[in-house]
Amino acid sequence: MTRVRSAVTGVGAYLPEKVVTNADLAKFVDTSDEWIIERTGIRQRHQAASDQPTSDLAVEAARKALADAGKTPADVDLIIVATTTPDMTFPATASIVQRKLGVPVGVAFDIQAVCSGFVYALTVADGFVARGTSKCALVIGAEEMTRLMDWEDRTTCVLFGDGAGAVVLEPVEGQGTPADRGILGTALRCDGTKTDLLYVDGGPATTGEVGHLRMLGNQVFRHAVVNIAEAITAAARDAGIEVADVDWFVPHQANQRIIKGVGDRLGLDENKVVSTVALHANTSAASIPLALDFAIRDGRIKRGDLVLLEAMGGGLTWGACALRL
Repeated sequence: MTRVRSAVTGVGAYLPEKVVTNADLAKFVDTSDEWIIERTGIRQRHQAASDQPTSDLAVEAARKALADAGKTPADVDLIIVATTTPDMTFPATASIVQRKLGVPVGVAFDIQAVCSGFVYALTVADGFVARGTSKCALVIGAEEMTRLMDWEDRTTCVLFGDGAGAVVLEPVEGQGTPADRGILGTALRCDGTKTDLLYVDGGPATTGEVGHLRMLGNQVFRHAVVNIAEAITAAARDAGIEVADVDWFVPHQANQRIIKGVGDRLGLDENKVVSTVALHANTSAASIPLALDFAIRDGRIKRGDLVLLEAMGGGLTWGACALRL
């Protein structure tokens, strides 16, 4: 029996030109290269220019993804942007991306699930594409997390960077088995009782200001390792596969210790885990597509590979997605 699935047909990524190394941060933050690397694995991050909004990063990544898929903006009928740092309170950054790309009238909206945003957006887009509502969807994770930093808080400001990644989703027919190309299984979660562990202390309906990112790092780490492992197992079960069957794991690039902790809990082969956190730090919703693009470009991830994506962010939100490229 045939089944329509949503396949990733193009991938693209963009990082702002400015690179901020750990040594650069140490010039005005009470920290050091050694301290940051030991605790996070991060060596550098990228920072958007003052006149470079999130939509600009999203557009650059989207253009590369469309080119990779052999598509043009005229083909796109759905845009979903996962972001914590929109250009404006409204309209949605997706609307601005639609205008800048020259995409015709269609569906465009944002998703806010912080670091889990890309997995959430991919799952939502799958609902459109697999049901036949969309023939060519752009799913983008784009963030300028440096805008939210308190540069006097060394426990958070060293962790984050700016960037964007995008994928093109198109419908493909399969046989309804795990051998199919496309999204095979997903698992999304949220526990709103944990909002105080990771949040921004501002907003239009509270302080009227953007605010700064606040985090209880040790507790976030503990929840991340347990929750992400559960979501990975659930997504694999939904896909009808075993975790051991996966060719590549592409985790949210938050912290090398979290990536390793999840891998150890599930008994993952570290050679199957894609880690790019050292190169761009935590870019929230952008980190998974950035890492996916990086591993495809360097030849590790190939067409037909079984890939598992996972993330956890403020909310607390978390989730995983199993797909075959």
